[in-house]
Amino acid sequence: MTEIELKLTSGTVLLPERGLAEADILIADGRIAEITAPGAGAAAVEEVRLTGLTVLPGAIDAHLHLGHDNDISRPRVPEDAISETGAAALGGVTCFIPYVMSAEPYGAVFDELIAVTQAGARIDFGLHFVIATDAQLAELPDYIARGVPTAKLFMNIRGDEGARLGLPGVDDGFLYRLLEQLAAHGGMLCPHPENIEVAWVLRDRVLAADPEGKGGLATWNATRPPFVEAEALSRACYFGRITGTPVHGVHTSSAEALEAALRQRGAGSQVSIETCIHYLTHDETSELGAIAKVNPPLRTAQDREALWRGIAEGHIDTIGTDHIHRPVASKEGGIWKAQPGFPGLDAFLPALITEGHVKRRIPLERLVEMVTANPARVMGLADKGAIRPGADADLTLLDMNARWTVDKPALATDAGYSIYEGHEMACRVIHTLSRGRFVLRDGALQDDAVGHGRFVARRLG
Repeated sequence: MTEIELKLTSGTVLLPERGLAEADILIADGRIAEITAPGAGAAAVEEVRLTGLTVLPGAIDAHLHLGHDNDISRPRVPEDAISETGAAALGGVTCFIPYVMSAEPYGAVFDELIAVTQAGARIDFGLHFVIATDAQLAELPDYIARGVPTAKLFMNIRGDEGARLGLPGVDDGFLYRLLEQLAAHGGMLCPHPENIEVAWVLRDRVLAADPEGKGGLATWNATRPPFVEAEALSRACYFGRITGTPVHGVHTSSAEALEAALRQRGAGSQVSIETCIHYLTHDETSELGAIAKVNPPLRTAQDREALWRGIAEGHIDTIGTDHIHRPVASKEGGIWKAQPGFPGLDAFLPALITEGHVKRRIPLERLVEMVTANPARVMGLADKGAIRPGADADLTLLDMNARWTVDKPALATDAGYSIYEGHEMACRVIHTLSRGRFVLRDGALQDDAVGHGRFVARRLG
């Protein structure tokens, strides 16, 4: 009989098709061996009582950028993964999938990327590759075969727009050929949808009207408004229908983009829809100013509420962070010069539950599904996303009554700041387990978990 290494008792556990129930979880070899009635299971090497805690499947963040200092293209040293998987654990995330960017083929660096990340990772991870060249397109079948079936295309990178990221320009012909290749080999497109040619026109007009950027986030929103996002997303999904390729609409930020994706879904496109936590908690009126500059931009309060309705009504499938850990100095120079993006992992689950469940009364089961079972299904993570026998023992344990305020000293991200600083949260992550190992215990990151995380090869269903 397999030795039970860890037994979690006296907690309230969110179980598939049962909802919240009192149960014990028995863990062996990094997996859930058994779920029993309280006190009914076998003895374990270690038993931990969870009185008063709620046990959820570990969250899966399928959208972030794991970089190095100002470079968001890829991790360079193990410390990049140490800090950001620490931030993930604080936010209740037990698996994430960062986007890797390069103008060179990934085949030559595939093993290095995995090795560098595994050396520091506290949690498991996958990879998405940004595809921008014919050489990468030619290697794409190999990436998919090795467990990276999701490809990102920056639809907004035309001409020299991608120079700041070191990427060449692409066009709709490249988009179409990428979709064909993905369809042929079991992949999925994750497009960054913005019509940049129209955005250039709008940017020039807005810049002329507000050269000092006094309008802040509203000015940035005006340079690439919702219809710019909606048109590009419609185009990607339509071409996806023509080629028979699934499309994952990342960081959907507006009512108009959501409606565009739903129209394409209704017409027969295979479309899953993601939004990000910041579009649910912030809008263009935020006093953070350039700190909260992001692409697509923060939208209006009406857009924010439309996204919450999309969640409540079951139209949106997943929620991510689009976490970027550039230092706060990258935000200097006002709205026109600040780099887009910001960190979001450290307070991910508390922010989602506080805003969605406590304030808006959306059922906890619905919210949790969007950051566990749904991303596991959409992204091909067969052993994650639910508390069931045989699954990886990826668990997040929260005190649903612990109120706390996000502050800088408590952050793990090496970016050193958060758009949630000063926000009061209605619940707190107490423990985070990755494959049965405490990564966060009693609110403290565990140093011996560094290097525990492993690359997870994915295969789409």
